Amino acid sequence: MPAPPDSAPLPTLGAVQRAFGGALLDWREPASLPALSDALGVDAALLGIYRNTSLRTLITALSLSYPAVRALVGADFFEAAAHEFIAAHAPERACLNDYGRELPDFLASFAPASTVCYLADVARLEWAVNRALHAPDAPSLDVQALSRLGARDMPRVCFVAHPAVTVLRLAAPADAIWRAVLAEDDAAMAALDVTDGPVWLLVERSAMGVQVQRLYAASGVFTERLCAGEPLQAALEAMSADTASAELAADAVLAEHLAAGRFSQWRIQAEASS
Repeated sequence: MPAPPDSAPLPTLGAVQRAFGGALLDWREPASLPALSDALGVDAALLGIYRNTSLRTLITALSLSYPAVRALVGADFFEAAAHEFIAAHAPERACLNDYGRELPDFLASFAPASTVCYLADVARLEWAVNRALHAPDAPSLDVQALSRLGARDMPRVCFVAHPAVTVLRLAAPADAIWRAVLAEDDAAMAALDVTDGPVWLLVERSAMGVQVQRLYAASGVFTERLCAGEPLQAALEAMSADTASAELAADAVLAEHLAAGRFSQWRIQAEASS
């Protein structure tokens, strides 16, 4: 008997999933759905309905994470930008609270938004607020154990920031813009100088909800370094190099952070070998 003809190898599950996801989210490729329909034996019209539902779900998720950005540019502009963003940034996790982290950088290079110079900074603030809102709980560090450290170890202490804490340095007064937009306060928005920056912002979650507060420049530098896990001595040196360092004392800033529970762990950096 003649040998059966060779058949093409079946695609792997991963390949099918990637093709399916790409066809659903890249609305700029109209031929992708018919091709996927033929490959899977599924009605293209049904795939179109699924594509529209998927896009609408992701746009809604972005709208919830970036309400001030949406209000600043209007619903139509926001949805057009969201479509472009979604085509380039597929979700990586099932939890849609985590979707949209790259939107601020996307907006910074999105040519149609170039006239709104502060838009990306407002988006960076909104993502930090979203992160604070949904971050997991974490216990505060053991301050008593920290207080028992000797003079040799203290400069080498490194902190781990609470998951809900973010420090931002923004070129525009994004906090004032964000508050005015969400409050629909046209007078406050009109009175703003959107070039009045840079600003340092601390975003955190407390018993009162998500809080956004401004920091002095020196405090912002110090806090940013601490939250990045740099040793205390390095953070102090960075703060001292800032021209605004005379505005406050580092020990008072650190004491406030510890009292507010803004760090969840600490460790001692290993000494460099000679």
